Amino acid sequence: MSRIGRAPINVPEGVTVEVSPGTVSVTGPRGQLSQRVPPAMTIRQEGGQVLVERPTDSAPHRSLHGLTRTLVANMVTGVTVGYRKELELQGVGYRATLQGQDLQLLLGYSHPVRLTAPEGVRLEVPDPTRVTVSGNDKHLVGQTAALIRAARKPEPYKGKGVRYRGEVVRRKAGKSGKGAKA
Repeated sequence: MSRIGRAPINVPEGVTVEVSPGTVSVTGPRGQLSQRVPPAMTIRQEGGQVLVERPTDSAPHRSLHGLTRTLVANMVTGVTVGYRKELELQGVGYRATLQGQDLQLLLGYSHPVRLTAPEGVRLEVPDPTRVTVSGNDKHLVGQTAALIRAARKPEPYKGKGVRYRGEVVRRKAGKSGKGAKA
């Protein structure tokens, strides 16, 4: 049996989980999240825990078991604690500013790059070279951070670009035969 799928999800005080066929809704102090889940999976509440069970041991049901449990657990974490991703801008003249809900990035292009935060995601710029993406939905926070990073991925020669905080960019050596004559 799936080690992840069979683990119970602890539901903290102040969080309610509503299960209907094919949908799970979680409400907590930070808001409400709803997720469609595979209808074959059985989701039930026992005391302060949520359990996910699969009907058979077939390969499709085994693969959906852990996924369903993780989706529900991420919603519980999202409405209690929330999710956060931090990005760093490295490069001469690279900086970020917040204009209302829009993030404006100067990344060495001839024009500024503008990104609008989707509903439920909050962008912060504590420094001109740092951007913080936070929200309740793990998928939405990660997708927004990935879109910001995709505006200028870190390149391997000088390391310039947008990277996640703590991300290690593997550096390459430049031309070794610079100035050598054949």
